[in-house]
Amino acid sequence: MTAETPTDEDQRGPTDASTGDRYPTDVLVSADWVHARHDRFGSDATDMRLLEVDVNASFYEEGHAPGAVGVDWRTDLRSAEVHDILSPAEMTAFLESRGITEETTVVIYGDNRNWFAAHLYWQLAHYGHSDVRIMDGGREYWTEHGYPTTTESVAPPDVTYGDAPDAPTRPEVRAARTDVRAAIGTDAKFVDVRLPEEFRGDVTKPPGSDEGAMRGGHIPGATNVFWAENVRPDGLFKSREELADVYESRGVTPDDDVIVYCRIGERSSVTWFVLEELLGYEHVRHYDGSWTEWGNMIGVPIEVGEPDGDS
Repeated sequence: MTAETPTDEDQRGPTDASTGDRYPTDVLVSADWVHARHDRFGSDATDMRLLEVDVNASFYEEGHAPGAVGVDWRTDLRSAEVHDILSPAEMTAFLESRGITEETTVVIYGDNRNWFAAHLYWQLAHYGHSDVRIMDGGREYWTEHGYPTTTESVAPPDVTYGDAPDAPTRPEVRAARTDVRAAIGTDAKFVDVRLPEEFRGDVTKPPGSDEGAMRGGHIPGATNVFWAENVRPDGLFKSREELADVYESRGVTPDDDVIVYCRIGERSSVTWFVLEELLGYEHVRHYDGSWTEWGNMIGVPIEVGEPDGDS
């Protein structure tokens, strides 16, 4: 079986009741959409697979959406060889371990309002998996709104992925530190999605986080758009009109060359998803090395204080 093709009804996607604005379900699906297909996710068929991606792996054991396969962001989505995202071979092995072939529709959700789900979505986009979607609202929305949960784990079928890439299919969605250095002082727009106090350089990491940096501040010329400005209080993404206003009011427009970053690349994955997939910006790169890399490097420029340069 091949990946699901959305019907006209499906294409309308999640609805913001206040505006009637909708997103196509080829990138974003609602909790209702997932709930209506829970029996398909839990089967041995390979046409659809539901993944719960958590930084706290115990959440999956405590209860998850029926049919979901657990993914530990710390151990499953980081390379075993280097401190980096999965290599092409590692990504293929990961997908096969979850019963996913190149034709599988992969639906992802997770904790922290989908930070880590968005990070996996971005990695899959980087490697060219053709059908990936995020469940709007993530794990919190699912549990807080009374959708069913189970503690039964899913044993995916043994599969072969298919035509696995030996290199990124879409390298243009990723920025390396060399790309960042080259973009400083140009018309490129840097979007720093961290807390304002991280952006100013008052702190180098949020409370309770592990990886920090030797220096605080931000990439010169960056604009601070906190990641949470993408979502409503209930965790669902804001309407297209609201999201467009968030960025265009900060001078970040659809024609810009945009590079997004945070501390370790998880929060900025949400912003990349919003700009690339929900708003349709054409030139959005994710600097996943983010501040943990930039703030620890020698000889790179850093600004502190507010965007106008005041410290």
